[in-house]
Amino acid sequence: MTYESAKAVFADWGVDTEAALDRLATITISMHCWQGDDVVGFETRSGTSGGGIQATGNYPGRARTPDELRADLEFAYGQIPCKHRLNLHAIYLDTDESPDRDEIEYHHFASWVDWAKDQGIGLDFNPTFFAHEKADDNLTLSHPNKGIRDFWIEHGRRTREIASKMGEELGSSAVNNIWVPDGYKDIPVDRMAARTRLETSLDAMCESEQDPAHMVDAVESKLFGIGVEACTVGSHEFYMGYAIRKGTLLCLDMGHFHPTENIADKLSAVALSLDEILLHVSRPMRWDSDHVILLNDDIQAMANELVFADLLGRTRIGLDFFDATISRTAAWVVGTRNMQKALLRSLLKPQKELKEAEATLDFTRRLIFTEELKDLPFGAVWKEFCERHKVPYGLALSRSLETYQSSVSERG
Repeated sequence: MTYESAKAVFADWGVDTEAALDRLATITISMHCWQGDDVVGFETRSGTSGGGIQATGNYPGRARTPDELRADLEFAYGQIPCKHRLNLHAIYLDTDESPDRDEIEYHHFASWVDWAKDQGIGLDFNPTFFAHEKADDNLTLSHPNKGIRDFWIEHGRRTREIASKMGEELGSSAVNNIWVPDGYKDIPVDRMAARTRLETSLDAMCESEQDPAHMVDAVESKLFGIGVEACTVGSHEFYMGYAIRKGTLLCLDMGHFHPTENIADKLSAVALSLDEILLHVSRPMRWDSDHVILLNDDIQAMANELVFADLLGRTRIGLDFFDATISRTAAWVVGTRNMQKALLRSLLKPQKELKEAEATLDFTRRLIFTEELKDLPFGAVWKEFCERHKVPYGLALSRSLETYQSSVSERG
């Protein structure tokens, strides 16, 4: 079906495809750097990931240097419609120096800012509280040892300063997202002490004011991970309360909840108490296994909520998955495009009619509409979007991804 034919079909349902395409073009997605190298980073030290973080597989082509990672990112961005962002972790510094985490400075990341300027994209940032000898106990900001807490507090302070400088240089506010792996493998007897230490450490870390035009803080919860099965100090309830009290963004990571929880349902609930939300879009299986996102019911429900609750202007959308069993660049491209597809499907729904049916308790009409809409020619509208933004589609995309993967496979 041609785009013009599809446009007419949607018009019969009262949907303006041009308005949907225009809106989608304004939505930026923060693509995560760590998919490109299996969460290894570019520090000289080595450590265990901790907190349940584990990239499985050994597919050839892993980026081994900042230049290789940037080349992979440039290719991936070239396959995705519109301009987006990059989410950078603190272990991805680009320097010949060997600073410890509490010694990092902006100049260790300046090459990323120069590259982002060339690409015309924004950057987001994250302190890295894992893969370090001072995180081997899966305790950082809540550690009983004050010296260890102070080390991580200083690391967090520096990441906030670096993120703020990034945002200032790029003219686009950077999210500095705080996630810690803190927790216990077996049942603790004093959760309150650990959570009090975590709150005090976060307060100390964030005590210096930063211009929100340059940087905003986010806090991210988790249900559990390997080594912290019995108790995660930074639970959803802990961080939801903290974000509301302190005015930070709350990060909802789709992989950090029980698999039966509907994360989309949480958006409107927390939006009543928060100015902004950060999303980490992922696809869990059994637990926080961070698979590449599919265009499935969970992703579509998230997109529907963002559109129908009018939350797009208050939500920063980021991705968080890492699969080393497949081409890493293909994972970026397919995952990001699937997020865009879900948003487009939501934008192509007759929102007024559906809300009206629900408000008048006409649930039969709501059911009929939601099911019949699944048969509308979405694919033709998505193809038009790709063509307008000069990126490949269908078999052409497959060939492009395969050709690039062949060119990097010798990396081992």
